[in-house]
Amino acid sequence: MKISDLIGEATEYDKKETLEERRPKSWLKSVSAFANGIGGALIFGVTDNEEPVGLSDSKDVSEKISEIIKTKMDPIPQVIMEIHEEAGNEFVILRVPSGIETPYYYIGEGNRTAFIRVGNQSIPAGTIDLKHLVLHGSNKTYDSLTSQYKYENFAFTKLRSVYRKRAGQELEESDFTSFGLTDVNGMLTNAGALLADDSPVRHSRLFCTRWYGLDKASGVMEAIDDKEFSGSLVTLLQSGEEFVKNNSKKRWKKTANGRLEMPDYPERAILECIVNALIHRDYLDLGSEVHIDMYDDRLEIYSPGGMYDGSQVQNLDTDRVPSRRRNPIIADIFNRMNYMERRGSGFKKIKGDYRKEVNYKEALEPKFYSDNSSFWVTLYNLNYNVPVEKVDFGDEKVDFHSKKVDFEGQKVNIEFIETALTEMKVNLPTKEKAKEVFLSFGIQTVFSRKEVAKLLEISPTSASNLLAKMDKAGLLETVVGQGKGKYRFR
Repeated sequence: MKISDLIGEATEYDKKETLEERRPKSWLKSVSAFANGIGGALIFGVTDNEEPVGLSDSKDVSEKISEIIKTKMDPIPQVIMEIHEEAGNEFVILRVPSGIETPYYYIGEGNRTAFIRVGNQSIPAGTIDLKHLVLHGSNKTYDSLTSQYKYENFAFTKLRSVYRKRAGQELEESDFTSFGLTDVNGMLTNAGALLADDSPVRHSRLFCTRWYGLDKASGVMEAIDDKEFSGSLVTLLQSGEEFVKNNSKKRWKKTANGRLEMPDYPERAILECIVNALIHRDYLDLGSEVHIDMYDDRLEIYSPGGMYDGSQVQNLDTDRVPSRRRNPIIADIFNRMNYMERRGSGFKKIKGDYRKEVNYKEALEPKFYSDNSSFWVTLYNLNYNVPVEKVDFGDEKVDFHSKKVDFEGQKVNIEFIETALTEMKVNLPTKEKAKEVFLSFGIQTVFSRKEVAKLLEISPTSASNLLAKMDKAGLLETVVGQGKGKYRFR
């Protein structure tokens, strides 16, 4: 292999033109970061602009590297050193595998400093990073640590109920210890504390917001709906699912054998994303929570903590990401309840759910992004800006011509609404606002007076009067069985 190939293919590498004996920190910080992370390679004999110039005495350099590592690193990491010859030049390639005795410290200037890799830089580990490294070095995880809370002081009604329903059996008292939710002394582990009905882990919360428009600053209205949830992880999961369901729509059409549904977002993909966000989040990060942010065209889920192995998901083949679990006890209990699998197939399943939908196209493929401390999933609204009559069902076409709502922009309904608002002397920023709101309602979309008032920023009384006029004109029908005052277009 050529040096240029190694530089091009290595996901983690650093380079030095020469061995800086008097400034060992300049390169040992990379050795520390590689050992504390996913490993990497340090190449001596390559300039900063990646020009391979070689070394004058590679054997002497390799011997000095070994000696400096022994005296300046604690613990001493495993390294693999080789002398590489190419085009008449010699190079020293120092390979550093991912270590198991983390943290690996550089010792110098009277300090002990552990480094981590962020992008192509080696930086000092922060407080949370050090906690992770200590846990990893002691072969422990956050969810396995014993908390300060006694099992007898907490209820697990939600966990027991859902476990019974989804696993088909009772969650016995002995299971709490065997599953790692309590220790032998009756104290909750962090996993147990996170699954208690009234979870004492206060930063384990879920923030959900349905923003108006395409970003968080539309200029007209900030948020249509927002909720904050706390409690058991099972409660957070169910609440997050319900929030997305309540703030998204589902088109459908009758077929010969039933009906074909066209949701904004595939339900299984939503479930998988929320499960992953709650299970794999970094609970050592006390200043952040899981967020679900919904916009007109997409849904974003943020989770504290990047990929557990330090890699960046956007640089990986998401069909072949191995299963690495930050919180294995929590993951195990959710697996027992059939919410997830152990095979690490989550990304592939999310993309597969999208590809099965009627309105799927490559531009709507779910996106995954991570950095050292965060993880994002973006799911696109499959029905956004898709006129109903242009939905392609393959050999089947849907006849919506009999419907009074024309999603291409027929004027009959919109003109009526604008006229009604003018007669009511309602002041709106623009008449386009009314058009935008009502065209966003699909034929089967159910909406209420309160929802219309909030979207149009008018009073409930004005919303009632508007809906009454529309109903009288035959534009609406009353929906039964979904509460009082619910309508949809005829």
